[in-house]
Amino acid sequence: MCLRNTEAGDIQAMTRRRQYGEVANLLQGVVNVLEHFNKYMGIPQIRQLSERVKAAQNELGQQILADFEEAFPSQGTKRPGGPSNVLRDACLEYLVLFQENQDVAWLDKIDRRYAWIKRQLVDYEEKYGRMFPPEWCMTERIAVEFCHVTRTELAKIMRTRAKEIEVKLLLFAIQRTTNFEGLLAKRFSGCTLADGTVKKPEVPPPSTNPFLEDETGTETDEIVIEKSDMDKPKKPKVPDNPFHGIVSKCFEPHLYVYIESQDKNLGELIDRFVADFKAQGPPKPNVDEGGAVLPSCADLFVYYKKCMVQCSQLSTGEPMIALTTIFQKYLREYAWKILSGNLPKTTSSSGGLTITSLLKEKEGSEVAKFTLEELCLICSILSTAEYCLATTQQLEEKLKEKVDASLVERINLTGEMDTFSIVISNSIQLLVQDLDAACDPALTAMSKMQWQNVEHVGDQSPYVTSVILHIKQNVPIIRDNLASTRKYFTQFCIKFANSFIPKFINHLFKCKPISMVGAEQLLLDTHSLKMVLLDLPSIGSQVVRKAPASYTKIVVKGMTRAEMILKVVMAPHEPPVVFVDNYIKLLADCSTDTFQKILDMKGLKRSEQSSMLDLFRQRLPAPPSGVENTSSLSLSTPTPEQESSRIRKLEKLIKKRL
Repeated sequence: MCLRNTEAGDIQAMTRRRQYGEVANLLQGVVNVLEHFNKYMGIPQIRQLSERVKAAQNELGQQILADFEEAFPSQGTKRPGGPSNVLRDACLEYLVLFQENQDVAWLDKIDRRYAWIKRQLVDYEEKYGRMFPPEWCMTERIAVEFCHVTRTELAKIMRTRAKEIEVKLLLFAIQRTTNFEGLLAKRFSGCTLADGTVKKPEVPPPSTNPFLEDETGTETDEIVIEKSDMDKPKKPKVPDNPFHGIVSKCFEPHLYVYIESQDKNLGELIDRFVADFKAQGPPKPNVDEGGAVLPSCADLFVYYKKCMVQCSQLSTGEPMIALTTIFQKYLREYAWKILSGNLPKTTSSSGGLTITSLLKEKEGSEVAKFTLEELCLICSILSTAEYCLATTQQLEEKLKEKVDASLVERINLTGEMDTFSIVISNSIQLLVQDLDAACDPALTAMSKMQWQNVEHVGDQSPYVTSVILHIKQNVPIIRDNLASTRKYFTQFCIKFANSFIPKFINHLFKCKPISMVGAEQLLLDTHSLKMVLLDLPSIGSQVVRKAPASYTKIVVKGMTRAEMILKVVMAPHEPPVVFVDNYIKLLADCSTDTFQKILDMKGLKRSEQSSMLDLFRQRLPAPPSGVENTSSLSLSTPTPEQESSRIRKLEKLIKKRL
C-alpha cells in the first residue's frame, strides 16, 4: 500500500513537471490495479489511495486543458499562439481570397482553390502534424471541412452567376474538382466520412464500362469506335472513391447546360449528315464488299459514346435520363432524315412519289424500275438500319449500367429500335415492289393472250422469259449487297414469293377461255416459273446454296396450287360428278368463287355452270366417311386416269425442255 501511495505522489510530481508521457504509462497501471480493489473500498487505506489517484487525475486534466488554452488561444485574444491561430487565420484568408466578388472565385480559376488547400495542409502537417495521434485524422478533418466550405461557396456563386456558365467552363470546373477528389482518396482513408462528421455523397463514382475503351475523355478528346466496341468483355469496376461528389455535387443542378449543349451539337450533326449526303450523293455500289453501312451512323454513335462517358462522370442521376431523352430524339431524326429520307422515290406524271405512295401503286400501273445505284442505295440503307438497330439495343444496356439503380426502368429505347425496324421493313418492301412491278407487264400480257387459239405446245412463252429476265437482273444485285445481312435477303425472297405467286394465280384466272393445248402450254410455263423461283436465292451465283426451307415451302405450296388449277382445267367436265370430286381432291378449295373461276377458264356456258355449281355445293366435303366414298368413286373412273396419263406426258416434256 505504501508503494501505491508513492506512485500516486509520483503522478502528481510528474504532472507538475509536465512529463505527460511518463504520467500516461504510470497512471494507466495504477488505475488497472485499483479496479481490482473496488470491493474493498470500505478499508480506509484503499479508499484514501483511490481518492489521491482521482485527485491526481483531476489535476492532470486541468493542467492539460490549461496547456492547450495556452497553445491554442481563444478567438479575440491578442496573444500569438500555435495552430489554433494559424488555422483560424487560414480559414479567414480562404473566405476573403475567394469571396464572390473576387476574380479568383469564379470557375475558371477553380484550380487556385485546390492549390491553396494543398499548401495549407502541407504547412499544417510540417508544424503540427505530430501534435495529435494519427488515429484522430486531423489533416483529413481539415480537408473535409474545406470541401464543405468550398461546395457551399461554389453553389452560392453559381446560383448568382448562372447565366455566365458555359458548357466548356462547367466541364473544366468539374474535371478539376473530380481530380482533386481523386487526390483526396489517394491521400486519406475517408474514415472521417463514416463517423458522422460528413455525410457521404449519394452520387456513385464513375466506373469502367464495356461500352467504352477509355472513360477518362474530356470534352475535346478524340474517341474511336469500332462495330465490336460494345461487345467487348466487361472490365472490373474501379474501387469506390469515398470523396467523390463531396465538392462536385454542387455542379449537378447546372448540368442542364451540358444537356442543352449536347442537344444543340447533335442537331447540328444531323444537319451536317443531311448536307453531306446531298453534296456527296449515295455511296458508290461495290458488289464485292456488299451493301456498305453509311459512315454517318458510326459518327453518330461515336458522339453518343462520348456524351455517355462524360455525363456518367458528371452524374448518374436525372441528367443521365435527360441525356437519354436527347439520344432518343436524334436516333429518330437519323432514322427518318438520313435513312428513310434518302430511300429512292419513283416518278409518275404527278411528279415525285413518297415511299408510302409507291407501296400503294395500283396493279398494272407503269412504275419506273430502280437503277443499279438505287438498288445499292436501298441495300446500304437497310444495312445501316440493321447496324443502328443492334447498336441502339446495346446502347440501352450500357445506359442502364451507368444510371442509378432507381432510374433503370426509365431507360427504354424500344421505340427507337422499332423505328429502325420500320426502315428495314420499308427497304425490303421497296425491293420487293420494284421487282414485282417489273413483272406486272409480263403477267398482264399473259392474261391477254388468246389461250383458246393455241394450237401446239412450244417453248416457254415470252412473258415467262420476261419475268425470268427481271429476276436475273435484280436478285443478284440485292443478294450481293445484302451479303452481310443474309436474314434480310431471305426476308426479301419470302416477301417477293408471297407477293408474286398470288398475283400470278390471279392473272392465271384471267386467262379465259383456255383450250386443252393452251392449258398444257400454261402448265409448262407455270412449271418453268416454279423452277426459277425455287432457284431464286442463288440465281446467277457461282456459289450455289440450298434455299432456306421456309422459302422453299412457300414456293412449292403456291406454285403447286397454280399447277393444280391448270390440271383441273385440263380435266374433262363430263361426267360432272367426277369433275367436281376431282376439283375438291386436287385443290381442296371449298370456295364457290374459285370454282366459278375454273368454270370460266374452261369456257362453259352459264347454263352448264349453274348445274355444275349446284352439284359442287352438294359434293362439298362432309364427315370423313363421305370423303372416303367420294375418293373411291373418283379413283375408280377411267376418265381421270386418261387425264392423269396426259398430264404425266406433259410433265416429261417440260422436264426434257428444261
